[in-house]
Amino acid sequence: MVIVVAARVVVVAVRLQLAKVCNKTFGKLVGHHWSHNAALVRKLSTSGIVRNSSSFPRYWVDETYVKVKGKWMYLYRAVDKAGASIDFYLSAHRDHLAAARFFKKALTAKHTTLPRVINVDKAASYPPAVESAKAAGYLPDETILRQVKYLNNGVEGDHMPMKRLIAPGLGFWSFNTARKTIQGYEVMRMIKKGQVPAAGKSAAGQARFINLLFGVVA
Repeated sequence: MVIVVAARVVVVAVRLQLAKVCNKTFGKLVGHHWSHNAALVRKLSTSGIVRNSSSFPRYWVDETYVKVKGKWMYLYRAVDKAGASIDFYLSAHRDHLAAARFFKKALTAKHTTLPRVINVDKAASYPPAVESAKAAGYLPDETILRQVKYLNNGVEGDHMPMKRLIAPGLGFWSFNTARKTIQGYEVMRMIKKGQVPAAGKSAAGQARFINLLFGVVA
């Protein structure tokens, strides 16, 4: 199976191709290429090439729904003020433990900048999760949690491109497949947003980077 990445509009071309294949098969493909390029991925992570904007130390955090084996799972996602993707976390539960695990994953990543403000909705799971992160030492005590629904419009809007990628597959057949596939989608979104300087902001540069990273013919 070959995913053709168009030179002119790389992400649009990838989305159209992904819509035609089974999510289960693509999950295996992403996992295969990701594992075989582990050294390059580690280099990207440790060098801070994949990054969010350090100029806007504010997080917008929200969760959306993903169907796995006929059951709804919860996809936690965060963006910064510039709209850059920070991280994601797929969970079978929507509670303070899941939110805490998401914060730990996002806040301890090498590419993230610790926030001054975290904007969330009114979900009761976020305050204890934030307190847990502060107690664990990976979130500053002075970080402010704002629970105002309308302030989260930015991250809710950022869910839509992900939903358009996920929807054609009509759900996933396993949790691991969902996680791996969504990881691939999130990487493509980060590249499209210009968060990977090695790929540049031009479609041609992004196509060359995809070819290098995944061994896909551009």
